[in-house]
Amino acid sequence: MSAPPTFLLPGGHQLSELEETDAPELHALIERNRAELAKWIQWAPEQTFEQTLAFIRRARAKADSNTGHEYAIVTDGRIVGIVGFPVIDRANRSATIGYWLDEGHQRRGMMTTAVAALVAHAFDAWQLNRLEIRIDVDNLRSRSLAERLGFQLEGIARQAYRVGDRANDDAVYSMLASDPARSQLASAVQRRDAAGEPAPRR
Repeated sequence: MSAPPTFLLPGGHQLSELEETDAPELHALIERNRAELAKWIQWAPEQTFEQTLAFIRRARAKADSNTGHEYAIVTDGRIVGIVGFPVIDRANRSATIGYWLDEGHQRRGMMTTAVAALVAHAFDAWQLNRLEIRIDVDNLRSRSLAERLGFQLEGIARQAYRVGDRANDDAVYSMLASDPARSQLASAVQRRDAAGEPAPRR
């Protein structure tokens, strides 16, 4: 269940496992995006530098135990977002995926490519059976990403996640190893590899 420390993506982007030395840059990114993140993420409104560092330390501990992996999305040498597996359930061969991206780097396909790389790794290298993404029902941009990749909407988890004083509904998406979308995604990755573009390291 180990994961590579780096995934290379098309366009010169890469995913790199977080290190404690990333804390200042990651926190500065949170500060720049705080207003938008605060609409959807519980910790965002009051996240301190110390809490950002603690998040990275927890991520390192999960990576060491193979119970989760968090990656910085890096482009032009700078962190522009986070994507990863907050939870890996080896007993049930399943995992959750979470992500967020700097506002200035959205609408470029960068996050779609990053999530696709993790999906391919989870099914191909880890032989997982199920991946799940939970998204606030009103976060239409994040929901459209999951749908573009072929994740299926299973239903709405009512008042499942608190942001401030609100209990928000979550849209629950999943993909199974046996789903046709998973095969289509694998074919797309293979075509990209054949074209000579960088593929995720396995």
